[in-house]
Amino acid sequence: MFRNDNPPNNPVRLGIYRLVVVLILVIFAARIYQIQFLQADEFISQANENRFEEVSEPATRGIIVDRNGVPLATNVASANVVVTPALLPEDEEEELEVLGRVASLLGIPLSGDPGTVDERGIPERSVLGVVREIEGIAPYRPAVVRSDVPYDIARLIIAEDLPGVDVEWQSARSYPTGALSAHIIGYMGPIPQSVADEYEAQGYVLDRDRIGYDGIEFVFNEQLAGSPGLRLVERDVAGQIIRTVGETVEPEPGLNLRLTIDVELQQYAQERLIEELEALRDEYPDDEIGFDRGVVIATVPNTGEVLALVSWPTFNNQRFARTIDYPYYLRVSQDPEQPLFNQAVGSLYPPGSVFKIITATAALEEGIVEPEDAFFDPGEIQLENRYYPNDPGQSQTFVCWLNDEEGGHGFVNLIESLAYSCDVYYYKVGGGFEDELDRGIGITGLKTWMEHFGLGEATGLELPGDQTIGQIAVVPDPTWKRRVWGESWSTGDTYNASFGQGYVTTTPLQMLHAMNIVINDGAVVRPTLVYEWTDSEGVVRGGFEPDIVGQLPASLETIRLVQQGMRAAVTLDDEGLRQDGTALPSQEIFDEAGQAMGMVVATAGKTGTAEYCDNIAANLERCIPGSWPAHAWYMGYAPYDNPEISVIAFLYNGQEGSGRALPVATDVMVEYFRLKLERALQDQQTASGQP
Repeated sequence: MFRNDNPPNNPVRLGIYRLVVVLILVIFAARIYQIQFLQADEFISQANENRFEEVSEPATRGIIVDRNGVPLATNVASANVVVTPALLPEDEEEELEVLGRVASLLGIPLSGDPGTVDERGIPERSVLGVVREIEGIAPYRPAVVRSDVPYDIARLIIAEDLPGVDVEWQSARSYPTGALSAHIIGYMGPIPQSVADEYEAQGYVLDRDRIGYDGIEFVFNEQLAGSPGLRLVERDVAGQIIRTVGETVEPEPGLNLRLTIDVELQQYAQERLIEELEALRDEYPDDEIGFDRGVVIATVPNTGEVLALVSWPTFNNQRFARTIDYPYYLRVSQDPEQPLFNQAVGSLYPPGSVFKIITATAALEEGIVEPEDAFFDPGEIQLENRYYPNDPGQSQTFVCWLNDEEGGHGFVNLIESLAYSCDVYYYKVGGGFEDELDRGIGITGLKTWMEHFGLGEATGLELPGDQTIGQIAVVPDPTWKRRVWGESWSTGDTYNASFGQGYVTTTPLQMLHAMNIVINDGAVVRPTLVYEWTDSEGVVRGGFEPDIVGQLPASLETIRLVQQGMRAAVTLDDEGLRQDGTALPSQEIFDEAGQAMGMVVATAGKTGTAEYCDNIAANLERCIPGSWPAHAWYMGYAPYDNPEISVIAFLYNGQEGSGRALPVATDVMVEYFRLKLERALQDQQTASGQP
C-alpha cells in the first residue's frame, strides 16, 4: 500500500505564497506600464539625447572696411590639428610614436602638465592627456590638440598623413591695419563664462566661437556675427556620426560694415601726432612727465562722419586676432601709458581755452554782454575775499596768459576775446567783476550751457568708451563740489570754469562735438563711424544718413558771432584786429599749402593751453602754483564759409596749444584737401582712360 509521508499542504502558507506571487506580478506589470506608457516620452527623450545631437555650424563673420574699401577686419583660414582616438594605431607603441610626432611638430608635450595657460588663463594640456580623455567618452569624435597652427606646420602634418591625425580649417579674424585702427576696430576673444548660457542657447560653441571684446567688434557683434546654423545628427555609442536627420538650418552670414574712416587720413594723423610728440621729447629730454600721449579726431561736421580717430599710444590688435596673446596682453594692460584705453572718447581732461566758445555763447544768450561790450584786461585782476574785503592779502590773483609789461590785451570785446583768447574777459563775464560787470553767467547758467553742448554725456559715437563716459563725466556745480570735496563753491571756481579750467573736464570728442554744433549753426549732429551695411551678396542693408538729434537753444546771431571769433583767431591784425589772432599760424600753413595745391582755403579755429595737476604731475611734485604743466589743444575747421572738415588735436603735457597742437590739427586738415585733390585727379584719369 502506497504511503504519502509528506504532510498535507498548509492552506495558509499556500495562500500567502500565491498572494506574494500575484503581488510581484502586479508590481512588474505596473512597472512595465509605467515605463511603457507613463514614462515612455521621458525615456525616449533620454535615449534620443544619447543618440541624436545638434551640431552647430559657424556663420561667416562680416568684414569691416574703410570708406574707400580698404580692409580693416577680414576673415582668414585658421588650422586646428585634431586627433580621433578610434583611428589611431591599435598597437600602443605605434600609437605613442604617432602622438609623439604630433607633439614634436606642434611644440607641445606628449604627456604631463605643459605648465602654460591659454588665452583665458586656463592650463593647457598635453597631447596624450587630451586623447585619453576623449577616447573613453567618444573615440570617434575628433579632439582639438592645438588651435591656430602655423600654415607651414599644418601643411607638414597633412603631408605626413599620420593615422588618426587631421587638420580642420576654420575661419579666423585678421586685422590688416593693426595698431593704426585698433582703438576703432577693437578685437575678439573667447565667450566669457558669465554669458556662456546666453550664447549657447543661440547655437554658439564655447570652445570654438569668439565674440567682440572692444571697439566696433564689440558694439556691433550681433550684426557682424550673423547666426550659427544647426543640423541634427545621429551618433553611435562610440560618438561616430551615422547620418544627418531632419531639416538643417543653414548659418546666416554676418553683415559687412563700411566705416566712415579714411585710412590714409588716419595714418597721416597718427604719424603727424607721433612726430610732434617726438619733437617735444627732443626739445625737453629732462621732462619727467614725458610726451607719450595724444589724440587727433577729424570729422565731417555737417554729417557727423568720423574721418580719423587717433588715440596714442595704441596697441596691435593683430596680436589678438586668432587667440589672445596672453603675455602681450599682460604687458599692454599693465603699461602706465594705457595703450588699451581709447583716450579720444574715454579720457577726461581740462579743455582750457577751447572751452571759451561755450562761455561766449552763454554770455550772449544769458544777456550778460552785448557783442560790442569791451572789458579791460590789465594782464591780471584781483578777486577780493568776501570774508576779508579790506585785506588785499586775502585776495586771489587771476592772470591772463598775456601778462607782461604791456599790461595784457587792453579793452576786449567778444570777437576779440576769442581771437586773442583773453582769459580776463572770461573771468569777468563768467563770474562778474566789481563795478565793471555786476553779474556774470554764474556756475548754474554755465552748467546749463555746458549740458546744451553735450558735456558730461555720451556723444553717441559707436564706441564703448563714448557709451560709458556719461557714467564718470561730471559737469561741476555747487552741489557736486559739496558732495565730492566737502567745500562751498566760490566765485574763483566760476572764474576757472569760465575758461575751461578748475573742475571742468571733457573728452577730446566732446569738445570737437561742441565745436561742430557751432559750425552747424546750432544743429546737434550725432558723430558716427558707420557708413553702410551690406549683406554677403553685396546688397546694401543700411545706408548712411546724418542723424540730427537736437538744436542748440541759441540764436543764429549768437552762433555767427562765435564763428566770427574763431575766424578772427586765425587772422592778421591788418584785418580789423588790434593784434594777430592766437591761431594765425593755422591760416599761414593753409596759405602755403594752398599755393602748392592751387587752391585757397580759409580756416577758423581755437587754441587751448590747459594747466593741470593730475596724479602723475603731483607725484613728481610738478604742481607748483603759477607754473603747472599744461596740455596742448587746438580745434579748427575749413573752409570757413562751407566747412568740409573739422579737427581737434590734443597733446598730453604738450605745453602751448598754438605751438604744438595747432600744427598737428592744421596739417591733418591740409592733408584732407591734398587727398581730395589727388583722388579727383585719379578719377579724371580713370574716366578718360589714362593710365
